[in-house]
Amino acid sequence: MTAAGAPTRDQDRHTVSARGVTKAFPGVVANDGVDFDADRGEVHALLGENGSGKTTLCKILTGLYRPDAGQVLVGGDTVAFRSPADAYEAGIFMVHQHFSLVSSMTVAENVVLGWHRDKGRVFNRRQVEEEVARAAERFDMHIDPRAIISRLSVGERQRVEILKALYRGARTLILDEPTSVLTPQEAEQLFVSLRRMAAEGESVVFISHKLDEVTALCDRVTVLRHGRVSGSADLRTSRVDARGLARMMVGRDIAFSRRSRVDALGDSEPALELRDVSAVEAHGTLALHEVTLSVRPGEILGVAGVSGNGQVALAEVIAGLRKRTAGDVTLQGKPLPSGNPRAAADRGLAYVPEDRLGTGLAPGLTVADNCVLKAYRQRELGRGPFLSRIRILARTRRLLKAFDVRGTAESLVRQLSGGNAQKVLLAREISSEPQVLVVATPTRGLDVSAMESIRSILLEAAAGGAAILMISEDLAEILDLADRIAVISRGRIQGVLEADGADPTQVGVLMMGGSLEDTGVAAP
Repeated sequence: MTAAGAPTRDQDRHTVSARGVTKAFPGVVANDGVDFDADRGEVHALLGENGSGKTTLCKILTGLYRPDAGQVLVGGDTVAFRSPADAYEAGIFMVHQHFSLVSSMTVAENVVLGWHRDKGRVFNRRQVEEEVARAAERFDMHIDPRAIISRLSVGERQRVEILKALYRGARTLILDEPTSVLTPQEAEQLFVSLRRMAAEGESVVFISHKLDEVTALCDRVTVLRHGRVSGSADLRTSRVDARGLARMMVGRDIAFSRRSRVDALGDSEPALELRDVSAVEAHGTLALHEVTLSVRPGEILGVAGVSGNGQVALAEVIAGLRKRTAGDVTLQGKPLPSGNPRAAADRGLAYVPEDRLGTGLAPGLTVADNCVLKAYRQRELGRGPFLSRIRILARTRRLLKAFDVRGTAESLVRQLSGGNAQKVLLAREISSEPQVLVVATPTRGLDVSAMESIRSILLEAAAGGAAILMISEDLAEILDLADRIAVISRGRIQGVLEADGADPTQVGVLMMGGSLEDTGVAAP
């Protein structure tokens, strides 16, 4: 790392800055003259749609990329990072959505793994544990330095990642979607720790699509659009709200769709029903334990829970991708055979998995090929064993128009944005006019514009009479869209609540393994 120049008094209040940073890749300018400052003692939001340049800017600030033009400054000094190690030495750390922890090791061992504060120092377990405990106490993070990572919750693992950065001298901490897998209580605890860090003089860069959290937590905000800074605001003095931030991000007003629960669903028989369903993981551990649920036609049942608590197994059991070890699943009142996805699809069930590219779509095939993966047996697409490419393309173009997909029928799926890929998947599944739609994490990783499109699609499907079981880790999304909320923890349904008037804090208690009695809410 090289440094030059003397900082001015104004520059010295910035822990890290970008001045005119430009970075281009073949066919796209990811950053185009970006200016950005993270000040000491603040939580600064960095916002933008997918593809806006946020990730590229963060990779430049953390030494993964070098800018084609412009400067990076630390404490007012111009720097040239050759690697992430240089950024670490300058006190800049990033905590990603996917943690880099060794599950078989303790918290303290993970915190110091690969890091030598004193080069000649011999590892002293007790001393390190005491140091980590002091750091945790200083920033109000409740974590046992001797705990094994595999036994920690997702929220606790995130605290370990943050502790790693603080222990190693972080002065600028960049957090990428930090609340995406947290309960409301864990998110609020995180905010307490971040405010404590800011009060200690560090700076926090907060990347999130949850705009209500941004307005509640952050001091300032910088918005990127098409690689350029499209706006900024001081949230301490301005009246900008979540809607105003969305407008800066996409250039137009965004009004998130919400479920209208005025029309009663009546006493119709369930379109989908699970009774005492259990299932195991491949290595034999219990994934689901006596799950009982039902979804009526036209209803959206939201399944809330922290990631890794049986949601994948639940969706796969219903879709026939995983055999159940006990219990019954009925579709339209008739038993559904276990582990038979063809039977589930033939009986009117559509499935949108959380892994849209790995499970839901074939990224190396065209959009047209993906759109007919489940419809190739329909007579309208060919004669006998022969498919008509003309008819396939015509059908695909109708779906692309109906679902507002930005791409062509001949585009490879891997070339689409995350939002457009998700709309292709929904278009394929919903075009079969399913009686039941199982959809997992429908808007994960999507920007506000794509999120709004997906929400509208799901609400339209429910209005058309489909029974929808929606699994999501975004509690706000469930509260907006669902009629009822089933909360899952460690493979068990902790309770089912009416979404209208549900308290996020009470839902959070259930997500952490509590009971309805613990929340004080009576079962519907």
